[in-house]
Amino acid sequence: MKILVIGATGTLGRAVADSLETTHQVVRASRGGPVTVDPEDPDSLDALFAGLPDLDAVVCCAASGPLVDLASVTDGEFLAGLQGKLLGQVALARRALHHLRDGGSVTLTGGTFTTPLPGGSLGALINSALEGFVRNAAAELPRGLRINLVSPGWITETLRRLGMDPAGGTPVTEVARSYLSAVEGPAQGLTLRP
Repeated sequence: MKILVIGATGTLGRAVADSLETTHQVVRASRGGPVTVDPEDPDSLDALFAGLPDLDAVVCCAASGPLVDLASVTDGEFLAGLQGKLLGQVALARRALHHLRDGGSVTLTGGTFTTPLPGGSLGALINSALEGFVRNAAAELPRGLRINLVSPGWITETLRRLGMDPAGGTPVTEVARSYLSAVEGPAQGLTLRP
């Protein structure tokens, strides 16, 4: 398959691209890579897809959201968080539908955690919205297209980088297997949790 991985220079995106590349042709895209894209910029998404015909799958690993204090966050900061992780991925998925081969797939990234996280209200809103979007969009897709969401939770390598206890995380190579399963398997409208 020919697979576009967005966010391919980050910890997760690199692992996902490496995992897929063992058996597929992978196009690595990011804000600063050789193939550039900004998921928050519709023109950037349009230009990316215009230059990549015949895609079988699109995977988005470029999805981060800020932790915010609910009592002090401004409307502008809240909207910026929604634009980046939620609306950017929805715009990506909507555009991908017109550029995927029949039977292709879109895999997005969520991140809901099992317990409440201080500063995590915005993230909870975004990730719940992504789950609802994917569940419903799956019923609307034409031509045998599929859409799924991976909700990785804490990644061991990220916790280490932040100076936190890595014991509560999942190794990035294990998380990458969930993306591989979403791309290669029959899943439709699901949220996969490694």
